[in-house]
Amino acid sequence: MGINKLATLDDFSKVKEKTNRLLLFKNSTTCPVSAQAFEEFEKFAEDHDHEVYYLNVQEARPLSNDIAETYGVKHQSPQALLIDRDHVVWNDSHWRITYSSLTDALKKN
Repeated sequence: MGINKLATLDDFSKVKEKTNRLLLFKNSTTCPVSAQAFEEFEKFAEDHDHEVYYLNVQEARPLSNDIAETYGVKHQSPQALLIDRDHVVWNDSHWRITYSSLTDALKKN
């Protein structure tokens, strides 16, 4: 299905209108840990039939902050969040974002 970039609150609202469940990756464009986690996220996206989403924190700070505040999950980057309707049902950050952890999150939640 693919990886979709989100940049604005409007982008996120449109996605939320069409799906109840989404996997989101918060990426830092200046962090080597984030680069490694994003590679894992990309591999996951290639092998799974799910639309997934990401934002670059430096480019989408208002959106990143809004997601942290709305869902009550402290911002970190890199960070992966699985959002089901109006709740974050799973999240993890840094080196714990792996192909396996993303796969397990979708299976268990």
